This record gives sequence, C-alpha cells and structure tokens, in this order.
Amino acid sequence: MARRGRLPGEHALREARERALNLCYEAEMKGLTPAEALAEQIVDPEPLTSLLIEGVTEDRAELDAMISANARGWTLERMPALDRAVLRLAITELRRRPEVPLAVIVDEAVNLAKRYSTDDSGRFVNGMLSTIARQVRPKSPAAVEATVAEEPPAD
Repeated sequence: MARRGRLPGEHALREARERALNLCYEAEMKGLTPAEALAEQIVDPEPLTSLLIEGVTEDRAELDAMISANARGWTLERMPALDRAVLRLAITELRRRPEVPLAVIVDEAVNLAKRYSTDDSGRFVNGMLSTIARQVRPKSPAAVEATVAEEPPAD
C-alpha cells in the first residue's frame, strides 16, 4: 500500500533519479560520458535512468550552456560536481518528460542536492531551476506563476 500523499511507483522513480545522479557523478570523476558509465553497469537500469543518462549524454553541451547562462557569479567549473549533475538531470527531465509536473522535477532535484551535495546546494539548485524552467517550459502553470510573481507592479 502506498503511503498517504505518495503516488504508486514514486519510490521507484526517486531511485531511478538517484541512480542517474550517481552515474553522472561517477562518469565525471572517471572522465567518461554518462552513457559509458551506464554501459559499465552489471544491473540493467530503470527506464527513467536510461532516459536521463541518454539525454545528459546527447545534450551535454546545450545543458552546460544553459546552466552557465543562468548562473550569476558562478562558472560551471566552480560549481560542485554534484550540483552540475543534478542540474543536468533535472533540465533533461524537464525537456524530455513534459507530462511530469514542473514542481515534482524541481522538488526531486532539490532533495537530491540537499542529500548529496553542500549545505547551500538545495537553495542553489532551486534558484537555478526556477529560472531555467521558465525557459524550458514557458507555458507551464508553475513557470507562469513564477514569472508573474517576479514582475514589478504596474504604475
């Protein structure tokens, strides 16, 4: 029986995201692509893990350009490796899984950053994804709300 407030299969999706994060981090530390790190695994990945790893591998230059363009005062190289990996995965999921609510993707990414990276990573990832989500999903209700909330009042 699913816990109250949780959807069936939510735990499996969380584990798939976590495995994708581990693979991205491992790949960066070993100088591999995430797809190469995935290919080295003995156990077959979950479909979501495969989708995310494929997206990060294929779109790496574009993802990094998007992160760099929105990181005020931070270079990509200066960011913690886990923060970079979380951002790449979350942006990939925003782009490749439009049926998943924006809030779910951002929440999962923030939780991964809080759990595995620095004390400030949750806030950093949340701020970055709030900005990037408006670019990736401009018509999403959450993105529209965030944009409206930031607009100055009319005179």
